[in-house]
Amino acid sequence: MMTHTYKVSGMTCQHCRASVEESLKNLENVSSVNVDLEAEEAVIDMEKHIEVDTLQDALKDKYTISKQSDFETKSGENIQEQSKVQQLFPLFLIFGYISVASVLLNYSSWELSSFMFDFMGLFYIVFSFFKFLDYTGFPDSFRMYDPLAKALPAYGWIYPFIETALGLMFLLRFEIDIALVATIVVLGITTIGVTRSLFSKKVIKCACLGTALNLPMTEATFIENTIMLVMAVWMLLV
Repeated sequence: MMTHTYKVSGMTCQHCRASVEESLKNLENVSSVNVDLEAEEAVIDMEKHIEVDTLQDALKDKYTISKQSDFETKSGENIQEQSKVQQLFPLFLIFGYISVASVLLNYSSWELSSFMFDFMGLFYIVFSFFKFLDYTGFPDSFRMYDPLAKALPAYGWIYPFIETALGLMFLLRFEIDIALVATIVVLGITTIGVTRSLFSKKVIKCACLGTALNLPMTEATFIENTIMLVMAVWMLLV
């Protein structure tokens, strides 16, 4: 019996972790597998040595398994291949579409406040959509960085619905002051967790956008939350 530890990249939620664990367990000569999502590690007990290529073939294409020594080199190469700006391009593209749509909605009778309400409403609707794409995996990933979701797991399950409700409130101009205060509270809590992750240099794995767009979620979440918080505070003060 021998035990080896491998690095596994591409996991974004507990469902990913379970999938990797189950796939590796089904291999011949594998006795047990323990996968750690946050550490991106798989500890495998095997009866005889199994080549990394065999382990990789057992996994889906979105996951990459490698030896500890190989992983750091591959990770460094990947970081060099893509700058942060390139990685965040999909996020900037989404913001661009939301901005253009908000401008068009207010083109005939321009008002800055109306533009900002439409922008915030469309923002919530679009980003709640991405969360619903992996609704069952989102809560586990959300708990990694949101303090309230970590203390109250049920909050992660209702968060996409909160975003949808806030989006509709802004678009329909319904109880705007309540929506602005809720935005500051909800995104403020998340931003605290994201800021902690930035200082600790922890990379956020988030199913809400990570699975669909493969974004570096620490930077992406911080950018989107900051923009919305600044707009909400601005609209409450003016």
